[in-house]
Amino acid sequence: MTLGRISSEESMGLVDGPGIRYVVFLQGCQLRCKYCHNPETWDMTKASFLLSPEDLIKKVERFKPYFGKNGGITFSGGEPLLQPDFLKECLSLCKEKSIHTVIDTAGVGIGDNQTLTEILSMCDLVILDIKSSDEEKYKELTGQPMSRFKNFLALVQSLNKKLWLRQVIVPGLNDNEENIKHLANFIRPIKNVERIELLPYKNLGESKYKTLKIKYPLEGLENMDEAKCKNLEIMLHKILERAD
Repeated sequence: MTLGRISSEESMGLVDGPGIRYVVFLQGCQLRCKYCHNPETWDMTKASFLLSPEDLIKKVERFKPYFGKNGGITFSGGEPLLQPDFLKECLSLCKEKSIHTVIDTAGVGIGDNQTLTEILSMCDLVILDIKSSDEEKYKELTGQPMSRFKNFLALVQSLNKKLWLRQVIVPGLNDNEENIKHLANFIRPIKNVERIELLPYKNLGESKYKTLKIKYPLEGLENMDEAKCKNLEIMLHKILERAD
C-alpha cells in the first residue's frame, strides 16, 4: 500500500487555487530557499503522519458540499512531486469522484518525465512558484540548478495545462524593476497562464528555524512592504500587456 507522508492539512483553504479547497501539505523538499517559512517540511522522514490515498480522499469527500463549482483539493508542500506514487493514486481517485485537482509546486521533484506526465495528465491546474527567472540567482536562492524547473515547465506547456504563476518578492533581493522586467520576459512566451501573482515576503518562519536549531539566512529582515509589492505586480502586468 502506498502511504503519503503528510506535514499538515487545511480543510478550508482560500488562496491555494480557485474556490474553497482542501489543502494537503506533503512532506519533503529538496530546495533550500533563503526565505522558506516551512523548514519543518524539508526532511521526508519527519512527516507528521502517514495516510493512504483512499483514506485521504474519503476525508476530502466530506467537504465536497463546500467546494461548489470551483473548489477541490490542492496538493502542496514541501514539494508534492517528491511523492509521485502517492500523488498519482490520489489524483486518480479524485478524477473518479469528479474532484477538481491542483498541484502547488516549484517544479523540482523527480526527473522521470513519464511519471510527471502521468501526474500532470490528471491535474486540472498547476500553481507554479518561479523562484527566480535568472539561472544564477535561482541557484543562489534555492541551492539547486534551474534545469529541473525548466524541464517541468516544458512538460506543463506540452500538455497545455492551465497555470497560475507566483513569485515571492523579498526586500533587497528581487524587489526591483530589473527583476520585474526579467520576470516579464521569462513569462511572456508561457501559454495558458490564468493568473500571475507577486507575494510579499513575510518573516513568519524565522521562529521555526530557531526551534529547529537551523540558521535563518534572512535573519532580521523586515517583511516586504505590501503596497510596494502590489505596485511591482501592477508594473509586471503593464509590461506584459504592452507586449501583447
